[in-house]
Amino acid sequence: MRLHLLLIPALLLLGACQTTQLNRDFDPGRDFAAYRSWSWQEPALRYKPDDPRINSDLTEQRIRSAVAEQLDQRGLRLAPAGKTGDLKVQAWLIVDNRQQQVSTHAGGAWGNPWGGGFWGGPTYVETRTVDYQVGTLQIDLFDSKDGKLVWRGSAAQTLRSNQPGPAERSAAIREAVAKVLSQYPPR
Repeated sequence: MRLHLLLIPALLLLGACQTTQLNRDFDPGRDFAAYRSWSWQEPALRYKPDDPRINSDLTEQRIRSAVAEQLDQRGLRLAPAGKTGDLKVQAWLIVDNRQQQVSTHAGGAWGNPWGGGFWGGPTYVETRTVDYQVGTLQIDLFDSKDGKLVWRGSAAQTLRSNQPGPAERSAAIREAVAKVLSQYPPR
């Protein structure tokens, strides 16, 4: 019976970690309506850490495709080959290792605090360290005229331990890019 009580906090912790944390920053002095086209700033996708388990041509293709699709939906067109767009785009895929301590309390006293007395057994506390990874997709937009960062958006989410297939990876990347760029243009 106690095993079920110990699993409840762990399930709540994992459920809470599945939310995507969005963040953005931008230069409020820029006229974002003036930006009409974009091109990639090479390298188009950077990885941290530069680990072959993360760094792959397939991941880069998926991110490039999702970014192009989302920017097109926002009225920004890819500049013709050999030309530089109004904005230069660069993405980052960052994976951080993190730890969290989870404590579970069991046992203790029972009773009526209004004069009925207390009784019961000892209290037990079990503390475990949970290792997990957080993946962050960051998209940076630079003004191509002065090279300055004008907009940055990111989405961070706890990564699952099971490896999804190619279709699930593509869908997850498209969803993350859509969430990040849903904050562009700033309002």
